[in-house]
Amino acid sequence: MIRVLVADDHPVVRQGVKQVISEESDMAVLGEARNGQEVLDLVHRENWDILVLDVTMPGKGGLEVLKEIKHMQPKLPVLILSVHPEDQYALRTLKAGASGYLTKESAPDQLVLAIRKILQGGKYVSPTLAEKLASHLRAEAQRPPHEVLSDREYQVLLMVASGKQTRAIAEEMSLSVKTIHTFRARILEKMGMRGNADLAYYVFRNRLLV
Repeated sequence: MIRVLVADDHPVVRQGVKQVISEESDMAVLGEARNGQEVLDLVHRENWDILVLDVTMPGKGGLEVLKEIKHMQPKLPVLILSVHPEDQYALRTLKAGASGYLTKESAPDQLVLAIRKILQGGKYVSPTLAEKLASHLRAEAQRPPHEVLSDREYQVLLMVASGKQTRAIAEEMSLSVKTIHTFRARILEKMGMRGNADLAYYVFRNRLLV
């Protein structure tokens, strides 16, 4: 039996999900949550095959709950069921670890299909959202490596490339030497480079220092 946990603050929505799923012989809604804390408690106490989660709930919102659940139970699939259009929350929730995004408007027809696809290891998105995801990935791939850095990391990149020593950078930024080492390690990882020489060459080639 596929154990489904439903989290939504509206009883009518939870009842609707239960009704749709009750028509399936191999799955059942065995848990309900009205807010973020109840979701976290149920996930902590029991095992579930899939969580159907609303984005907007009282207390902790769906995005915050999703991130905590992915930390607690990274393998638990989460299907976002939301009243909000895809362009408002879908990309953000999928990047946060959701396995699918379904609007409540299309839920009666697509809910079971979405659950089954996710449990088979896939992702559930509408054709429109799939195209948006593809465009987003293309845009990400075309971004220069330094644009993925945080403001602090970018600042450290320029200082390293200019030849400043770690201790000097730490003093200038009022940070510890250890923190600067951490920033440098992140920069190398994010940019796919091996050392300071690579960073200096990249900064010089892209004219980031004037």
